[in-house]
Amino acid sequence: MYPQSELNRLAVHKIALRVRIATQRIDYAATVARATQPLAWLDRVRAFFYRCAPLAPFAAVPLGLVVQRALFPRLKILGLALRWGPAAYAAFRRRRSVPVVE
Repeated sequence: MYPQSELNRLAVHKIALRVRIATQRIDYAATVARATQPLAWLDRVRAFFYRCAPLAPFAAVPLGLVVQRALFPRLKILGLALRWGPAAYAAFRRRRSVPVVE
């Protein structure tokens, strides 16, 4: 059917093509790994915040007061809002969840 020289040339071409495909796959994998590094970092940050989520309500008020003192040292309204805001919000939510009996 085909002469032996033509089959040998096609076999060499096939090997070269396979090598080129393997090289491109390695290059693409390295490029994707570099491109997804920020996403991996964001995933680690998100996981860290999910682990810290139960402690967030305890840290929010003191952190808010520190920020308030740093940004607005003479403004007392923000301090009052940060101090009593969570309690007022909880009372409001409790009031809304209680059914009204007439």
